[in-house]
Amino acid sequence: MTAPVAVFAYARPDHLRRTLASLAANTLASETQLIIFCDGPRSEEDAPRVRDVREVAEAATGFKSVEIRARDENVGLAANIIEGVTQVANAHGRVIVVEDDMVLAPGFLSFMNAALDRYADEPKVWHVSGWNYPIDSEGLPETFFWRCINCWGWATWADRWAHFQKDPDRLLADWNMPTIDRFTLDRAEPDFWLHVELNASGRMNTWAIFWYASVFENGGLCLSPTQSLVRNIGFDGSGEHCGDEDDASQAMALSDQSEWRWSDSMSEHAMAYERIRSVLQQKPRGSIRRRFRRRAALLWKYGSPLRRLLATKAAS
Repeated sequence: MTAPVAVFAYARPDHLRRTLASLAANTLASETQLIIFCDGPRSEEDAPRVRDVREVAEAATGFKSVEIRARDENVGLAANIIEGVTQVANAHGRVIVVEDDMVLAPGFLSFMNAALDRYADEPKVWHVSGWNYPIDSEGLPETFFWRCINCWGWATWADRWAHFQKDPDRLLADWNMPTIDRFTLDRAEPDFWLHVELNASGRMNTWAIFWYASVFENGGLCLSPTQSLVRNIGFDGSGEHCGDEDDASQAMALSDQSEWRWSDSMSEHAMAYERIRSVLQQKPRGSIRRRFRRRAALLWKYGSPLRRLLATKAAS
């Protein structure tokens, strides 16, 4: 049986329409149960667009079934996803997760379901990603394992998701610098740790960094396709955390595969890991002035261990 798909939406009807159309074009769509979680409006200004989103959801076709779970009040993206994933995973044992700014390749559902079946009884595998960084694929297998989750179209099993914890204060207290280094991909992506810090201070309220932390602490592996099956269309200022910056990964061609060769090596793929680190190290991070202000503000507020992390990053 195919895994149910949980779609999370708020106030972007045009984005959701594109997401559902691409999902309905998947070869397994007619066999798939779709559950759309619609958050309530934050304000009267958002209410018309929230209503439009629900009309788009109600018009969804091409699936085995469509269920809409709409909230009267706004709980925010993080709570909506955490609660929704928990509900669907507990009810069905597994879940595929899509947000309302994803365009999916026609093979997305085939990839997710095949991976969920193949690794269901492999306790080291915790997460299946549909997206991957724009890396050079030369010499790489079609799929690989590594330490980090990607949250742009993903899947997991109920017994793995049961370990999810969102406790930034505990991470700040318990993790040392070698652990933080490994978590930030050997300092290639310091923003991972900044997200923990910002959640601890209340300046950010997210969920994905804590799913990664939960997988990471338990030694879990994440399966990724070498060529992405997902494109994020939220880099237009409409998203809650995507901003309005151009992302080079959006120019990638999506995979047209319908079958994959699966990895049986239960360890991180060293070549794929280094290529992802290389992409991250070359990623634009805004103007020098903007980066300096951001780092200075965070250093002033948080100090150590963030100071040590950023000092190490600057020296590397």
